[in-house]
Amino acid sequence: MTAGLRSLARLVRLPAALTVLGDSLTGAAAAGRLHEPRTWALPAASVCLYWAGMALNDYADRDLDAVERPERPIPSGAVSPGEALAAAAGLTAAGVGVAALAGGRRTALVASALAATVWAYDLVLKPTPLAPVGMAVNRGLDVLMGAGDRPRAAALPAAAMAVHTLGVTALSRGEVHGTRPEVAAGALACTLAGAAVAAFPARTAPATVRGSVGEVAAGAFAGSFAATVGLAQGRALNEPSADHARSATGVGIRGMIPLQAALLSRYGAVGTACALAAGAPVAARASKAVSVT
Repeated sequence: MTAGLRSLARLVRLPAALTVLGDSLTGAAAAGRLHEPRTWALPAASVCLYWAGMALNDYADRDLDAVERPERPIPSGAVSPGEALAAAAGLTAAGVGVAALAGGRRTALVASALAATVWAYDLVLKPTPLAPVGMAVNRGLDVLMGAGDRPRAAALPAAAMAVHTLGVTALSRGEVHGTRPEVAAGALACTLAGAAVAAFPARTAPATVRGSVGEVAAGAFAGSFAATVGLAQGRALNEPSADHARSATGVGIRGMIPLQAALLSRYGAVGTACALAAGAPVAARASKAVSVT
């Protein structure tokens, strides 16, 4: 990988893209749309919008990063602020465009709302107490993007992903100076709530899946998610240092994958869940080369 490509990968947190692939697929599974061929293009839209948010994040934080994280692409001089802003704009347009082509007018509207909240989070909400809520809304909309004209069917999985994101984002605010025990406890509660939703059987799952493979798979993925993420958050609760907050944030981001797998299994998409879960160790290894936070 050339220096320029490596800098771009660091700017957009390249490995973290694996953690959004399952959002729209989960929404589609809940709405009964996973069989539609064009649905499978929606993860590409999610990735584009996620990368746009990461590039915009570093653009907005460039002055703060110069003091707290000088190794990041913009303060280190590897990427200029203009290049980061152009990347964010281009990726945003690509994400909305892919969503429109794959899902039609309703999906394009949700993608546009998601793009708007991504930019609002990075440019307005991030320094405020509303930042975790803003990020949670982003993740929930990403799930709803897969539901098309049946957003109500995907409301519960969207809420599960949003609640976990709320906790991870709140904890991430202590990555540099440390967090507080009550924040770590709140993040742990969000993780356990998300796991409980994912493990609970869905009435809309196929009858051949309910009570058998789907429930077992959902329970297994939810248990893995709760144990892995909860352990890291428990360490931050016991010792709320910057190192533990940063570690728990990274584990929480990668934990999106088993949570999505549990939710997919909940709606009968066990094969898709297993394929998605295969990306978790890949994301873990890749994050050692390119940080996801």
